[in-house]
Amino acid sequence: MAVDVETLMKKLGLDPLNGLHNKEIKGIFISDMVSDVMNGATPGNVWVTVQTHKNIIAAANLVDVSAIIVTRGKTVPKETLDIAERVEMTLFSTPLETYDLAVALSRAGIGVN
Repeated sequence: MAVDVETLMKKLGLDPLNGLHNKEIKGIFISDMVSDVMNGATPGNVWVTVQTHKNIIAAANLVDVSAIIVTRGKTVPKETLDIAERVEMTLFSTPLETYDLAVALSRAGIGVN
């Protein structure tokens, strides 16, 4: 099922943390290690993580992920949000644990590559 960032936000009730950059989603990548994302994520993935530091934007931009979802309601620093906006990377927050979000993404028809 083809879905875009805005549709996913509405389906899952995600909280946008910066501007919405509506890209097509082509799968999920779940990891809290930046090096995993650089080596395993593919263009169009949604990256699910608890990480909030500015390096997540560099890794996501390098791979061309569609959006980043930060789980567990973690606060994202302003510096990270500013960099994300510059490279047009949408960041979302959710109070859900990573596992619970993975289940919700699966139910929404978004699968792991």
